[in-house]
Amino acid sequence: MAIVLSKNLKLSQSIKLTPSLKKSIDLLQLSRFELIKKIENEIIENPFLEKTENNINSSDLGGFDFDIESKLTLRETLIKQLDEFHLDKREIEISKLLIGCIDESGELVESMEQIEEISNFDFNQIEIKNVLESVIHKLNPSGVGFRTHKECIKIQIDNNLNISKNKRELIHIILSNEKLDNIDEIKKLILKNGFSVNDFNSALDQIKNCDLSPGLNYENTHYIEADLKVSIKDKGFKVNFKNDGFPLIKLDDELIDNVKKELKSKKNTKILEKINDAKWLLTSVKKRNETVQKVGEYICSKQIAFFENNPLKINTLSNKEIADQIGVHPSTVSRILRNKYIDTPKGIMPMKSLLMSSVSKTRDISSTQLMKLIEVIISSEKKPKSDKKIAIELNKRGFSLARRTISKYRKKNNIPSSRNR
Repeated sequence: MAIVLSKNLKLSQSIKLTPSLKKSIDLLQLSRFELIKKIENEIIENPFLEKTENNINSSDLGGFDFDIESKLTLRETLIKQLDEFHLDKREIEISKLLIGCIDESGELVESMEQIEEISNFDFNQIEIKNVLESVIHKLNPSGVGFRTHKECIKIQIDNNLNISKNKRELIHIILSNEKLDNIDEIKKLILKNGFSVNDFNSALDQIKNCDLSPGLNYENTHYIEADLKVSIKDKGFKVNFKNDGFPLIKLDDELIDNVKKELKSKKNTKILEKINDAKWLLTSVKKRNETVQKVGEYICSKQIAFFENNPLKINTLSNKEIADQIGVHPSTVSRILRNKYIDTPKGIMPMKSLLMSSVSKTRDISSTQLMKLIEVIISSEKKPKSDKKIAIELNKRGFSLARRTISKYRKKNNIPSSRNR
């Protein structure tokens, strides 16, 4: 057999992360706390970086100590409170399981179905839901264990003994109203039911005063700091980057010039790397903060009704929509939202909590809104409708939803199947 030697040319494209690009990506996903620590360390290690004279020292800001993190976490505090309920062994295990599924904002991030799976089916969904409502929802800070913003408000209202029975009843009517898009329609309905304008305004103020991220205001959680602050003024809003406590840095130009003169006669790659690192950090931090602000501004433009006059409505919003708007890749938005917080009129909230993806490709509808629609259809049915029939009914309205989607959100709503209704 003859051996033939030949040349073949092949063109191919591939994306490779340069060390600089990888560092920029890593920087982008740092929380404010982590970024400030990184900058402080770089100032110590890199002689070509220095703080500007007008920088506010972080040690002067309310005793915020970057070397001390929470002595007692939110999770530990919640577990500690379980002793007050005189629970049996099974209830304690379910309570700890639920607490483990609560994020730093206080939200229960797993569904009843998922928690059942996490427990290896040792506990069923009914048991888990009972412990959630009878134990977890009674813990402090009030509101923890919520699954939706409406439920977060309801928990705080129910736990507040200073609210009168009539006002609590009125707030429940407002929260249960399906026409959450229009606060004026809710008001008209309330007035028809015999309540006064003052009653309605007082109830709405009580709702607005509820904390939608109760876990973040836990007093020992020192490491959470908001990057942005949103202010509402005259039907408009303004989003500002919070400069207080954020180290303002600059290059030591005089030292760089002197070093460069020395390097002309004697090259030193390590010193050159330090200079380039200092320049990179300056540019990257600025770019990171500007991008975080752009994302925050667009989120607030979409959720202005939520911040302003309708504390019950969150519009659908996705990573892709934000990415298209500000001209970056959706994965960049995902990194920006990681561990980033915004100071709002409703308290400090994770930026990602203001996103709500649509469950339909043809119409904007959040999972909460779909669950409400399914509940309305089932409550008005004369004969139990299957998930397929509910899907057909909604698809006639232009939602384009699969049967399994209806099944998923019916179960999340803890509504039994048509066979069991």
